[in-house]
Amino acid sequence: MARKKTITKDQILNAAYEVVATEGFSKFTARNIATKMKCSTQPIYLEFKNMDDLKEELFEKIHQYLAKEVFPVTHTDNTIVDLALNYIHFAKNESKLYRALYLEEYGGGKRMQEFSYSYFSNAVKKDSDYEKLNDTEINSLHMGTWIVATGIAALMTSGIIHPSDQQIERLMREAIDQILERDHPIDIE
Repeated sequence: MARKKTITKDQILNAAYEVVATEGFSKFTARNIATKMKCSTQPIYLEFKNMDDLKEELFEKIHQYLAKEVFPVTHTDNTIVDLALNYIHFAKNESKLYRALYLEEYGGGKRMQEFSYSYFSNAVKKDSDYEKLNDTEINSLHMGTWIVATGIAALMTSGIIHPSDQQIERLMREAIDQILERDHPIDIE
């Protein structure tokens, strides 16, 4: 008797990742994920309580990927510039996934904001250049540099501008200097 082919949790997560990375969260449905795996939706509900449960684990997988592979790459002597460059490279190299995560309202918007902020503040606190900053200043730096980096990323992924890494680095350093010189922190909800 032939053994029934079992579909693992990892295979489901990988398929879910593929769906979001190519089509965004609007297509994050059991049917689309099952279609990607050429099977019924049954294995999904055997491995996950529901689609929210699957989404939670998918975010965990994505956070791990970003924290281990994407954000830690060193380019310069500046932690914040490096984070911005890595974020922009991610936006450019994986633009569908980037948009799904950071720009779609029903995607990861708020979650990614929280994840990115905690990653950013931990990295910045470990940097001797910034260790004296308080939480308000770190928050201001995050918000200000994130807005600039997102602007650059959006314009690059749309093919409107094509800055070199050196040009991006200059823009980011100018943004950092302006934010740190300012007495009024940026606070945007």
